[in-house]
Amino acid sequence: MVEKTSSPSAEAASERVPGDLVEAGVYRTTAEGFDHGLVVLALGQAFWLVSSGDGFRLLVEPPALASVREQLACFDRESIGWPPRPIAEESPRKTELLSPLLWSLVILASFRAQSDFTWWTDAGVLDTQAVFDRGEWWRPFTALFLHADAGHLISNALSGVFVFSAVVSTLGRRRGWLLLAFAAVAGNLAAAGLNYPGPYRSLGASTAIFAALGLLTGRAIRIALQADHPHCWRALFVPFAAGLTVLGLFGAGGVEIDVLAHVTGFAAGLALGFAAARF
Repeated sequence: MVEKTSSPSAEAASERVPGDLVEAGVYRTTAEGFDHGLVVLALGQAFWLVSSGDGFRLLVEPPALASVREQLACFDRESIGWPPRPIAEESPRKTELLSPLLWSLVILASFRAQSDFTWWTDAGVLDTQAVFDRGEWWRPFTALFLHADAGHLISNALSGVFVFSAVVSTLGRRRGWLLLAFAAVAGNLAAAGLNYPGPYRSLGASTAIFAALGLLTGRAIRIALQADHPHCWRALFVPFAAGLTVLGLFGAGGVEIDVLAHVTGFAAGLALGFAAARF
């Protein structure tokens, strides 16, 4: 049973409170009192919240007093520093769309060149033998601007504009693109290395897209760890789980999807985003 203290007659309210109740705690506000009252309800016990000169008294039946106080003490310990204070950016950035749109124009132009020049794809596709046996070091980078068909191109162009905009808006234009380039190239190199010496050819901007997702996830995890509250491990689980969910939903499945490149791109971005958030 829960008694509210805002009735027009204090005498009538006091008549509805049994006289043999004992005090389990005193709280400054009704909200704080009802939060602690929920702990009592979770134990299967009733509580009464009545106004007093010191605040609001939480009353329970005498047989339940010991267990209620024990659980209330646990609740107070676990509530220290929770919820965490919101993290405010020192200098909020405006949404950056120009450079991601320019990037989309570049991959559109590259796709046109693929149709006009047959050698364009062969010269830039990621190839394990070409990279590690012949030293063609540019391929992990150039493969990010090549696409197998129009559907592949449109999907990556649209996704890239949104996720790259989030990266450069969060990390800054120069810093964001630099980290994104490193993560995407590292992801392609890792995928090629894991397939070497076997044959492996890959192309597409999806490695960079998942590298961008990893950058955002790694940064969010690092910020959660740096937050000054005792439950930071709970907070970091949210961005990590969100990043893995998006990776699983959009980065896996399909016959011609290079899952390995998506995973390595995400992993490289995760590591770089986590490291960069320190500064």
